[in-house]
Amino acid sequence: MRNLFAFLSGGLFGAGLLVSGMVDTAKVQGWLDVFGAWDPTLAFVMGGAVVPMFFVWRLAARRSQSFLGNPLPRPAAPLVDRNLVLGSLLFGAGWGIAGLCPGPALASLGFGGWQGALFVAAMIAGMAIMPPLRARLDKGNPAAPLSDY
Repeated sequence: MRNLFAFLSGGLFGAGLLVSGMVDTAKVQGWLDVFGAWDPTLAFVMGGAVVPMFFVWRLAARRSQSFLGNPLPRPAAPLVDRNLVLGSLLFGAGWGIAGLCPGPALASLGFGGWQGALFVAAMIAGMAIMPPLRARLDKGNPAAPLSDY
């Protein structure tokens, strides 16, 4: 049952990306072009996601398990650290250059041509490279591992 709901949720998310046009790299880059041909569409898409999630998170805070019976994790303490800032900068730079983030990139695999596939391959390579890189950086400076910032 859990896998079915995951599949349905993912399908709904992908359909929402497609219908809203967020798989169109020009539309996403238009959102980021605040001093040029700015396209506010993404603001409405974000609002359509953030507003309902505000209420869902309030509901989840009063529950100990999901509707399927799985335990709900408690939110992590809000922490703005070096990892968050650097990760956000890298994510934003990649998003601005390619016009894709992970969800739309996966959705574009069906129609995005080789550019979408290249982005997904680079994304997977980055996820594979990060753990050994983090271990190496932590080893180089044991007094201040990255995971503690």
